[in-house]
Amino acid sequence: MQRDSQSRQSESSPIPRGLEFSGLLSKLPVAAYLCDAEGLITYFNARAAEIWGREPKLNDPADRYCGSFKLFSADGAPIRHDECWMALALRQGQPFDGREILIERPDGTRLTALAHANPLFDEDGKIIGAVNVLVDISERKRSDAATSQLAAIVDSSDDAIISKNLNGVIQSWNASAQRLFGYSAEQAVGRHVSFLFPPERMEEEDHILARLRAGERVYHFDTVRVRSDGQPIHVSLTISPIKDETGRIVGASKIVRDITESKRAELRTYSLLTQLQESDRRKDEFLAMLAHELRNPLAPLRNILEIMRHGDDDGTLMERVRSTLERQLAQMVRLVDDLLDVSRISRGSLDLRKERVELASVIQQSVETCRPLAERAKHALTITLPPMPIHLQADPARLAQVFCNLLNNAYKYTDPGGVIQLTVERQGSDGVVTVRDTGVGIPPDKLDSVFEMFTQIDRSLERSQGGLGVGLTLVKRLVELHDGSVEARSDGPGRGSEFVVRLPILIENPRASSLEPSGGAAPTSMQRILIVDDNRDAATSLSMLLKLVGHETETAHDGREAFDAAESYRPNVMLLDIGLPKMNGYDVCRRIREQPWGKTMVLVALTGWGQDDDRRQSKDAGFDHHMVKPLDLAELTKLLAPA
Repeated sequence: MQRDSQSRQSESSPIPRGLEFSGLLSKLPVAAYLCDAEGLITYFNARAAEIWGREPKLNDPADRYCGSFKLFSADGAPIRHDECWMALALRQGQPFDGREILIERPDGTRLTALAHANPLFDEDGKIIGAVNVLVDISERKRSDAATSQLAAIVDSSDDAIISKNLNGVIQSWNASAQRLFGYSAEQAVGRHVSFLFPPERMEEEDHILARLRAGERVYHFDTVRVRSDGQPIHVSLTISPIKDETGRIVGASKIVRDITESKRAELRTYSLLTQLQESDRRKDEFLAMLAHELRNPLAPLRNILEIMRHGDDDGTLMERVRSTLERQLAQMVRLVDDLLDVSRISRGSLDLRKERVELASVIQQSVETCRPLAERAKHALTITLPPMPIHLQADPARLAQVFCNLLNNAYKYTDPGGVIQLTVERQGSDGVVTVRDTGVGIPPDKLDSVFEMFTQIDRSLERSQGGLGVGLTLVKRLVELHDGSVEARSDGPGRGSEFVVRLPILIENPRASSLEPSGGAAPTSMQRILIVDDNRDAATSLSMLLKLVGHETETAHDGREAFDAAESYRPNVMLLDIGLPKMNGYDVCRRIREQPWGKTMVLVALTGWGQDDDRRQSKDAGFDHHMVKPLDLAELTKLLAPA
């Protein structure tokens, strides 16, 4: 656009040239144009053409009132040219100043402008035209919109956003800052930011301000701040310097994120990981000890085999061999039983057979069971019982196991010649049993963990004394199954230990016992017994043992052979392993029960699996009894005795 075309004026302009009005308007930095009394454009400056995006025709009715392509109000509603501010100023003879309009240019772009339309009068007061000045405020509007949007973002942010000057005085405070810290903007703005700091972290602000003055940005600085209610919260800070138009740092903006929950989760995760690592370490130690303890009985058993091979039927020697065999086998059975009991309790599958029992009788049973260990260690055991009987609703066998384990623990960890005291008393509604010893004691930091699985206070001593270290775990869990509690006490290493068991007393009037004295073991009649086990040594040795006590036996070693043998031999009793080749024990049992000759046969599952679910499966298959290896001859004898 040429210079002479940037400012146009009609020859019939109503503005006297002497005023040089058009020259004045051409020098304005804003858009300006003139209309005559009919609204025909008589003049426009270069800035007006830039805003309109076109040069309108002068004195042309097609461009009456305005040179804009299209007009809209501030709310976006279209404005006809004859309703624009210039037209209104001409019709009404009054100014329309500062009215916001949207100008759409021929290329579709839009600008926002403030229109200042003012009528012009002659000496007689007659309207001879009007001047309209358009101020482009598009950049300001965009800036205001961006500022409003930023303010909305800041205010709606989930993070606290705070600004402060270089003296640490708060300048702004968004809604999330109020939610996070509990202070309103009125309470926070103008105060030094240190009121949010715990006393031990006051030096942090000087460090942060020093970094900001150096132009640094602080990223994800994890620290602790204090809420209005005094509660500490973990936060992560990102702090950026604020600069003025000259680039000088004048303050800082701070984004504060609450990480309290993530810190708690982190601590929980770390604690859990530590527990898992410790549990894994204890488990590894336990497995190593298990291997050690299971090997211990194997060495004498192997030696006994050699002795029997070269013993020349020496009666005294054989008696010693028998005694050794009994002890070592009992040790192996005890190890396995302890493991199974812990497993059952952990899975919640151990069923108690509760009945009304007298606590003193359970204690007596436990003492008798543990007496051999006490005698070998030459300990002095004293027992104090209450004058009146204490009755409980309990499983007598499991309760005896509790006190036997506590006594064994005391015997093992007390030097020979030590003193063990067992006291039974009534305290309110509880029966309280206390087992004290003069043994090695327990460190104070181990008192809470002595009942945990795989925990050993003194590994070297534990191994030297034998056992898996699960006895106290069994004690705690069995006592809890009886709705009781157990506590460990000790004054420290070398000062002995004390275990206190509390059990709820059965509140009722004691009833006279109707038990009749035992008449001794019932005689065992001869039985025809079929023994089935794929371990030939196990089947043969059991067969030999049963023949020695007067029974007739046959053996089989797989499922099909077992069924055929049962059909031909027709035993009274069948001891049947479950895990057999060719046909498992469950299927053998089912097939036998389908036969007329198998309806009354006594079928006994003889297996290494003794969980409650295993017993249920054997019962469902048709077995009469379920016995766990190694076979207890006394239990089998009782089972075979005539009714």
